[in-house]
Amino acid sequence: MEGLGESVWFDFSHHKVKEFVKRHRSGKTKREQALSLYYAVRDEILYNPYEINLNLDKAKASYVISKGNGHCVDKSMLYVACLRSIGIPSKIGLAKVVNHIGAERMELILKSNVLAPHGYVEAFLEGRWVKATPVFNEMLCRMLNVKPLDFNGREDSIFQEYDRQGANFMEYIEDYGSFDKFPSEFIVSVMEGLYPHLFFNEEGDRVFFKGELIQSYLDRNNLQLNAL
Repeated sequence: MEGLGESVWFDFSHHKVKEFVKRHRSGKTKREQALSLYYAVRDEILYNPYEINLNLDKAKASYVISKGNGHCVDKSMLYVACLRSIGIPSKIGLAKVVNHIGAERMELILKSNVLAPHGYVEAFLEGRWVKATPVFNEMLCRMLNVKPLDFNGREDSIFQEYDRQGANFMEYIEDYGSFDKFPSEFIVSVMEGLYPHLFFNEEGDRVFFKGELIQSYLDRNNLQLNAL
């Protein structure tokens, strides 16, 4: 079955991934173990949308554990690696979303309220594929007045549509599907199409090739993240 292979991104043989799984894995059934790892990735690894690293040596599960934070694709990639390490088939999913709350600074950088690709995970549990999004940690959700996203392993759990007052929080506008292998080239192509200013100058020349995408843009424009 697809969804079990190791790669430079899903590096579940790395000692940091092994240690993370050993520390947080609990329960007797595969579903119970998948849930324990879901909550570990969701809450132990903090959500950080501002570090998008396109270097292959850093865009991988073990590095996400090392730094203790990551954006949605990072955290989803880590959860895939954790699941595969215990023999649960899993794939990374990508979507295009609109985040209505707590994204003002990111909108200034992206020049758009559309966020893509947004990462989630598909896991094969109890005979069927289910979707999970271990992205927004509990502390952040409470700050944004949004209920943390739970997962029971039997039903899809992909986003919080509303905050606690009923206002729109997140909206999925396109699902790119799920991928057995990490689609690095597709991710870059999506971002180039939606946010060309992060990759190209006004003359159309490419000015970003690898490294931290957001920091590169801020540096080129003499901007400070905390000042936005």
